[in-house]
Amino acid sequence: MDESAIIDRRLAQEQGTLRGHGRRAVALVYPSPYPVGMASLGYQAVYGILNALPDTVAERAFLHDEDVQPGRAPLVTYESKRPVSDFSMIAFSVAYEIEMMGLFTCMNRMGVPALREERREHDPWIIMGGPLTFSNPVPLGPFADVIVMGESEGLLSTLVDAVFSGAPKHATLRALADKPGFYVPSIHGEWMPPVAAASDDLLPARSSIVTPESALKNMFLVETERGCSRGCTFCVMRRSTNGGMRVVPVERILATIPDAASRVGLVGAAVSDHPRIVQIINAIVDGGREIGLSSLRADRLTPEFVGGLVRGGYRTLTIASDAASERMRDEMQKRIREKHLLRAAELARDCGMQQLKNYMMIGVPGETDADLDELIAFSQRQAEIAGPRVRVSLGIAPFVAKRNTPLDGTRFVGVREAERRLDKLRDGLHPRVEVRPTSARWAWAEYQLAQGGFAAGLAALQAHRDGGAFAAWKRAFKHLEPVTTPSARVGT
Repeated sequence: MDESAIIDRRLAQEQGTLRGHGRRAVALVYPSPYPVGMASLGYQAVYGILNALPDTVAERAFLHDEDVQPGRAPLVTYESKRPVSDFSMIAFSVAYEIEMMGLFTCMNRMGVPALREERREHDPWIIMGGPLTFSNPVPLGPFADVIVMGESEGLLSTLVDAVFSGAPKHATLRALADKPGFYVPSIHGEWMPPVAAASDDLLPARSSIVTPESALKNMFLVETERGCSRGCTFCVMRRSTNGGMRVVPVERILATIPDAASRVGLVGAAVSDHPRIVQIINAIVDGGREIGLSSLRADRLTPEFVGGLVRGGYRTLTIASDAASERMRDEMQKRIREKHLLRAAELARDCGMQQLKNYMMIGVPGETDADLDELIAFSQRQAEIAGPRVRVSLGIAPFVAKRNTPLDGTRFVGVREAERRLDKLRDGLHPRVEVRPTSARWAWAEYQLAQGGFAAGLAALQAHRDGGAFAAWKRAFKHLEPVTTPSARVGT
């Protein structure tokens, strides 16, 4: 399919596209396809902030769609169809570990060497940032000139001023390395500086563009809070920038919503923990808009809360138990109790929801088959309470330990063992409860990067060059330590 025609079609459907002019031109690249990138609030927010800087223009580029033949043409921006390699500054937003494969594909299409040490003085600056910086961006080190750590709102002006200062690159890198919030791998090595915090005055983040081809179709996104006050041991938000949750005032949230917005998505690590969340929902829905939320905590749900979601077009109630049993939730300092999860099933039934989704992990340290048996019995009971009109499903991911959490360094359960546990759940829950797992193999690959350093990033590049299949990952990571091989497992 012709990529130029795809870009033209998408631009014609967008509302809010920014087209500016400036000496300081930045290519803002998302290493996943357009629908995913345009559903990223962080990516959209950075796009808006950069375009608001003096004499600066930011243009977007994305990993090609699956039906576009890769390698036939250079990666180009949407706003001008200018080759990304023509920009002096190329900034990547990386959300999670496996997106590194998309990053390498984009670099190939740009014609810019992926490895920093192979680039020359006149090659573009390669900047990276995004949600991955809250856990472990070190595997990005061999490829990035600068990594922006944490919340970027207060850093982007400093970064752009430095890159376009005209100073030699080595001097600019040294100057940035001495400033909070900037990780310069060529100087810092594998030592990560702390993540940066933006001023509360700069919140909330919000969409710049609304489009029907986003994964969140025609939805205006706005942040209701930042960080999380809960202390779950597996979660990188324990590394939040102020040790808790920063709440955006209701009036400020509502003031950001454009009059033309027909659908509003509320975004944050703990949206349902906002102390006035029901008021926010009712205000949006009473204005004739549909609503979406990025996360729901079962212990915060009430009939008024769920009823407001239904009035706003919500048809699937999504919650997270995160662990297989009450014992494991206690171990992980997860405050959600079984009674809250069962109450969610009652609310889904009584409020007219069509589906109840429960997200969780398997392979958490200390988990046994007895915990899985409890999950099976609990899920069957949850489905019974929800009734025949509500579809019940479990979204299950093998646990991956993240850096900068209390479970940092925990070994991966193993591909074979993860698959055995998933099979046990499928057999025990069929046909009433659907089990929707993520791949155990790719969870292992994610683990290698989540716990790795420069060597893991280089191994991922080798796996990409060898075709990117799982077999290539196994070969590339075979000799790395201290992370495990795919056959490694912990006892049950």
